[in-house]
Amino acid sequence: MTDRFDYFVVFAEMRTGSNFLEANLNAFPGLVCHGEAFNPHFIGYPNSTEILGISQDMRDADPAQLIETIRRQDGVLGGFRYFHDHDPRVLDLCLNDLRCAKIILTRNPVDSYVSWKIAKATGQWKLTNVKKRRDSKARFDRAEFERHVGALQDFQVTLLNGLQKTGQTAFYVAYEDLLDLDVMNGLGRWLGQGDQLDALDDKLKKQNPAPVSEKVENFAEMEQALARLDRFNLARTPNFEPRRNAVVPSYVAAAQSPLLYLPVSSSPEAEVLRWLAALDGVTESDLQSGFSQKTLRQWKKNNTGFRSFTVLRHPVARAHAAFCDKILSTGPGSFAKIRKTIQKNFKLPLPDVVDESYDAGTHRTCFIGFLDFVKANLAGQTGVRVDAAWASQSHVLQGFADLAPPDFILREDEMDTMLPFVAARVGHANAPVPDIADSTAPVPLQAIYDDEIEQRVSNIYQKDYVSFGFASWA
Repeated sequence: MTDRFDYFVVFAEMRTGSNFLEANLNAFPGLVCHGEAFNPHFIGYPNSTEILGISQDMRDADPAQLIETIRRQDGVLGGFRYFHDHDPRVLDLCLNDLRCAKIILTRNPVDSYVSWKIAKATGQWKLTNVKKRRDSKARFDRAEFERHVGALQDFQVTLLNGLQKTGQTAFYVAYEDLLDLDVMNGLGRWLGQGDQLDALDDKLKKQNPAPVSEKVENFAEMEQALARLDRFNLARTPNFEPRRNAVVPSYVAAAQSPLLYLPVSSSPEAEVLRWLAALDGVTESDLQSGFSQKTLRQWKKNNTGFRSFTVLRHPVARAHAAFCDKILSTGPGSFAKIRKTIQKNFKLPLPDVVDESYDAGTHRTCFIGFLDFVKANLAGQTGVRVDAAWASQSHVLQGFADLAPPDFILREDEMDTMLPFVAARVGHANAPVPDIADSTAPVPLQAIYDDEIEQRVSNIYQKDYVSFGFASWA
């Protein structure tokens, strides 16, 4: 046993060498690995019926019971192998347990895919006698391979984020490390073992030692397909925005109708709220707001068949609204401290009072300076918080999805047709058309908009343009 850990888990996938790693872990006198303990189709190994007295039915009813049983083994440190498609209830139990040692085994996804295809074709998943080796070639399927890689990457990101959030580290082992005796002994020491191995396990044999070119029947097609894949994700837009949570207190429900509005800051909130009140013939003060997660769940239970929606605004118009409402304005709801910081660091000629001397030229200069700030802010290059008023709308929607995504994602320029459509889903056959108010900005966006502003905004909010299909604002 070790003072650091009570048990261990090997995070791996099929055809990554996990059987060989388990065999070497079990060669240490103080370690016992119990196979794929949480495989949904068997317990431990295909022909096993139990682990330490826990049957598969008992495990399925209470997976924590099996973990606790492995944890409490006398005189040894127990563990198991866990793949991305194993019992999902177990993942959080292990990731959040600081007394659980995490071993992460990885392999080149092309090699693991080809190995999996051959094993699937031959039915031979382990080899202990070379004379009984079955031979076959894999046929590469691009769509299947992309799903394979996607599943591996998603699982690795889940593991990474779980370890980051809990302040843990794992022992990483690559497939190529499995034949390194020093690495295996280092892993043993990390797990608290005083004993060292003199040699690696020799029972398991490498099943497919030939190069990939000899194991894939359509190798030229595979080469061509892999060449088109963005292996290093070069097309990805770098994103340094912090993850956003759903701001439940900002949600607004209709007074009587089963409609729930999920506002996006700096979008046409005022127009939507007026429409939502008019829908039931009440005032805006009658709308339901200030929800907590508990009261929101209760509202949903009491409003069977409800619909939820949000309204997006074109990024240029939204950035302009954020600038006018939060930075240019000095009234209620504006950000006085952030205004001062931006004014100082980005040299914005913001007036103390917006009067007739404030013209379109000054407004354009100040707005472009604000866009420079937003670009730096979203890239994590300022000390100012990333506020919801100018956070990307795609991030805001991701926050909504933590609880439940909205049923309808509307655009501002289609509210007059889409809001009545949404209302019709909950029984309003003759819903009112929203009243679209004129902008209260001291200088309208039309007076300063040009190709330069469009280009600046599209560079800042590229993900919003791509995700939601925004064209130029004009």
